[in-house]
Amino acid sequence: MFSHAIVRAPGKSLINGLSDSKDLGLPNYDNAIIQHTAYIEALKSCGVEVNVLEPCEQYPDSTFIEDVALVTPECVIITRPGAPTRRDEVSQIDYVLRKEFMNIEYIEAPGTIEAGDIMMVGSHYYIGLSDRTNVDGAEQAIKLLQKYGLTGSTVELNDVLHLKTGLSYLENNKLVVCGEFLSNPIFENYDFIEIPQEESYAANCIWVNEFVIIPSGYPISKGRISDAGFKIIEVDVSEFKKLDGGLSCLSLRY
Repeated sequence: MFSHAIVRAPGKSLINGLSDSKDLGLPNYDNAIIQHTAYIEALKSCGVEVNVLEPCEQYPDSTFIEDVALVTPECVIITRPGAPTRRDEVSQIDYVLRKEFMNIEYIEAPGTIEAGDIMMVGSHYYIGLSDRTNVDGAEQAIKLLQKYGLTGSTVELNDVLHLKTGLSYLENNKLVVCGEFLSNPIFENYDFIEIPQEESYAANCIWVNEFVIIPSGYPISKGRISDAGFKIIEVDVSEFKKLDGGLSCLSLRY
């Protein structure tokens, strides 16, 4: 169960964020603020206290706060983002987390890792090897997790930006799965909730205290997750989709 979340409001520099989805156009700042506010309200409706941080205009992607830190029940790991323009974002979250957590660890060069590539299943952490997360970063993270009695393993990625672009763990052995992960034997023992390729964006959803928050506009995915026994909350995050960001990217939950 989660009791807290940290989010960072998007800045006006959002339009300069990293994106491989140029065909969707530039994000609209005013709409992004409206959608981000609705996202915060969705978290609150799940019983979570939300700490809203001020925008960091110098870092256009900083609203995607999940990538810069992994918060576990035993420790916090400050990441080293694979995108060079995001490296200095860690200084903006480090001081915030130091106010709440005792055990804080750091990924060091030449390792890179973004927490969008990390999926927690109980005390185990799957780490995707991607353009943003390299082997060195993953191995450092696994060693740090082991230091606190947790475990980790790596997953090779082929098509997606981050591991959680195509996977979401919803507790009770239920795994939302899309694309390349459908045939990956690493996940064969989970109960799949298959997301069709045409709704692949909905594969990034988040379980929060018996609710599942999903992006709005994906009726097949909504039906399948609901049929699996979950209560659904829909949130429009279409402005963040333009920057390759999803629901999990927008918060640190603990």
